[in-house]
Amino acid sequence: MRGRLKAVGWVLILLMFSWVGMVGAEPKMESVKAEAYVLMDADSGKILAAYDENKRLAPASMTKLMTLILGVEALEEGKANLTDKVVTSENAWKMGGSQIYLEPGETMTYEEMMIAIAAGSANDACVAVGEFLEGTHQSFVDKMNAKVHDLGLENTHFANAYGLPAEGHYTSAYDMAVIARYALAHPRVLEYTSIKEYNLRQGKFKLYNTNKLLWWYQGADGFKTGWTNEAKYCLTSTVKRDGLRLISVVMASPEVRGHFRDSMELFNYGFAKYAYKSFFTRDSVCGLVQIGKGTEGEVEALAAEDAGSIYLKGEKDNISNQKQLLPYINAPITKGQKLGEIQIFKDGNLQKTVDLVSAKDIARGGLIKEIMKMYAETFLL
Repeated sequence: MRGRLKAVGWVLILLMFSWVGMVGAEPKMESVKAEAYVLMDADSGKILAAYDENKRLAPASMTKLMTLILGVEALEEGKANLTDKVVTSENAWKMGGSQIYLEPGETMTYEEMMIAIAAGSANDACVAVGEFLEGTHQSFVDKMNAKVHDLGLENTHFANAYGLPAEGHYTSAYDMAVIARYALAHPRVLEYTSIKEYNLRQGKFKLYNTNKLLWWYQGADGFKTGWTNEAKYCLTSTVKRDGLRLISVVMASPEVRGHFRDSMELFNYGFAKYAYKSFFTRDSVCGLVQIGKGTEGEVEALAAEDAGSIYLKGEKDNISNQKQLLPYINAPITKGQKLGEIQIFKDGNLQKTVDLVSAKDIARGGLIKEIMKMYAETFLL
């Protein structure tokens, strides 16, 4: 009798742990057919919906989002210019899959190559840009993986810059969402991936963006599709409506155009449930700072990014902000220099801090300028 009771006890314990596990795991949305997915709030990084988000899967051409990030960072760091001439190597010419059919020795500008990657999903352009920046395609791939490490991604490793199937080439829905959120810090990535159509070679070769959400879904403005037999249909995308920007990643959607349908299902869910309270948009003027010893007496302070917070519809938002701005600073001042910050609070808890930065450079004024300024302040005010 005692043995039977002990056995029943163990069964109850196992059932309890099983029930706890079921409660903790988010059920898969029936309307989404993708094998793994994530819906993320771009502002906070909060996960709004997910399923098998850490599963390692083939990313196909979504890989190119990382290629574009490194390409744009090279522009920002002065390692490349939009008008630089990129010469096609034989290695780039030999690429298969999606391409713009570059010929060995063919030259295009750096910007044209980047647009070919973003809008045309060109494998050959990926290799050409990678070689231009790092000397070899493999060196560029090494840099991609270094960025993976910097972002703290545990389920991503790249074997090439374009996404064709290869051993050790994988990512996860969650990792791709993090990469996409990072990409938003580089506006040119969004600019290029939002291009619907583009004429190459003086209009002789027309690119049509593979991301059909740009046509089909209001507010869609990036990023990248992917497809191979191994990866099935994939899409990393972003949509912004009424200040709320969401990121969706769907991987291994089994049906043609299923990655678009699945993404729209996720976005519909997100915009139905959540809203965004905005105080200041990126680059909006948030105040003036007085300048001492400068060629000008004041400078505008701009929001370095959107200042606001997501909240669940139907609930009181309880979101507030506090602005802290330097009253006075001496020149010289550089464009983008921090002059203060905005703190965003939700239910009294700090959610986010947004830097307020100088709108322009202010040089140090000369002695005559200072004397004239002192005279004006003393006798004319």
